[in-house]
Amino acid sequence: MESSSTPSSPFRVVVYCASSSYIDKRYTDAATRLGQLLAEKHITCITGAGKQGLMGAVNDAVLQHGGQAIGIIPRFMVDSGWCHSRLSELQVTETMHIRKSKMAGMADAAIALPGGMGTLEELAELITWKQLGLYKNPIVILNIDGYYTPLLDFFEKMIREQFMPSLYRDLWFVAASPEEAVEVLQKIPAWDTSISKYPKKEL
Repeated sequence: MESSSTPSSPFRVVVYCASSSYIDKRYTDAATRLGQLLAEKHITCITGAGKQGLMGAVNDAVLQHGGQAIGIIPRFMVDSGWCHSRLSELQVTETMHIRKSKMAGMADAAIALPGGMGTLEELAELITWKQLGLYKNPIVILNIDGYYTPLLDFFEKMIREQFMPSLYRDLWFVAASPEEAVEVLQKIPAWDTSISKYPKKEL
């Protein structure tokens, strides 16, 4: 099932986040606020089409405030009843790999809300693509109440021990609030893809 409708917003952001319904309310409140702000700023929201957890909260808030919410989800999750039923547009893929590629490819920027292993995988993959010069758009890590601080500390350890160059700190931007995340989305310059771990050699 795939909608042929075209969202009205020229700017799209993919939001990576938790699907768990058992997390603290402060994270759900942040997700709801982010969805509201995206709608008010006429920024189309792309998620994994979930109806629960932070993903459900983002989608519900976007729709409640008149915004556009696009969901991209693998078929097995639809069959399991995991899919949000009121999205502006739904795209169903055959695999998780296709889903992730489409989510990133359709978006002009990415925001990572707090999440579990799936969110961590998506964030790490996108940062890796950017490091390799395969992705140039802004990546915003929404560090609600210091959730991502241990991960950011680990990134710093990578840099200190020379597993990653210090200039790669600019691969991502850290925001402390939904307001800050939305504010910087369209202000972060595109990454220079010539700064790659494997630069292309002249023939």
